[in-house]
Amino acid sequence: MSHAASTTGQIGLDTPLDATSRRLRARIADILACSRRGHLGSAFSLIELLRALYDGFLRYDPARPRWDGRDRFILSKGHGCLAQYVFLAEKGFIDAAELRLFCRAEGILGGHPEAAKIPGVECSTGSLGHGLPIGVGMALAARLRGQAHRVVVVLGDGECDEGTVWEAALSAGNRGLSNLLACVDYNKMQSYGATAAVADLDPLAAKWRAFGFAAREVDGHDLAALGRALSAFPFAPDRPSCLICHTVKGKGLALAENNLDWHHKSALTDADLAAIRQGLACPGGA
Repeated sequence: MSHAASTTGQIGLDTPLDATSRRLRARIADILACSRRGHLGSAFSLIELLRALYDGFLRYDPARPRWDGRDRFILSKGHGCLAQYVFLAEKGFIDAAELRLFCRAEGILGGHPEAAKIPGVECSTGSLGHGLPIGVGMALAARLRGQAHRVVVVLGDGECDEGTVWEAALSAGNRGLSNLLACVDYNKMQSYGATAAVADLDPLAAKWRAFGFAAREVDGHDLAALGRALSAFPFAPDRPSCLICHTVKGKGLALAENNLDWHHKSALTDADLAAIRQGLACPGGA
């Protein structure tokens, strides 16, 4: 498939996944096996972007999650938290055993990230459209205090329907917040259908540029391309940066790719779980 072809004319999305990307998706499947619910499609579209951020861009110390010098990372599309939780466990912010307690009263991992409970989560998210305004405030505060950390906010494309996203973008552009990076997980689907049908965002890069950002586009499943793009941050002097990541919702699991039924599975059946494991070639249980 080549979802981004009509948008950029250059970016294809047939990128094969390596063993690590498949393993991380299988780990999410194990969480689903315990909880029987979650936003699988929204998490699977994020995996490579989070790999590029956590493995090669963000500065953090799991032993000191509130270390002053850390970069601030905000998953504004909080419903994709299964992907973030897997990385928090991989990097040592949380005990891996917590993953089995997803959405259970005895655990700390809810259906959306909660900063008061989860090390490595900067602010609670879930109500869409709030992450970028908070990130703009953090970036401005860092500048006023003379601090060197960067602020990274990951948004969903459906989330860009929210007016607060563009109010925040206008503020960031006006203030030239070059320490701010907004990444859009542009999977072109949202809970009510195709993003183009609900509220078409194209030309998305042009919109961010009009609000004062330096914007780039990339195949959001191509780790090398993501790494090259992130290494160029900030994309222009004295301007905030935006990285538009063209992705496939449910990437890596054929039955879920671009399938709205998998936006949020609230009652996974044994047949669903068997199909997931077969599709990911991960026979192990939770």
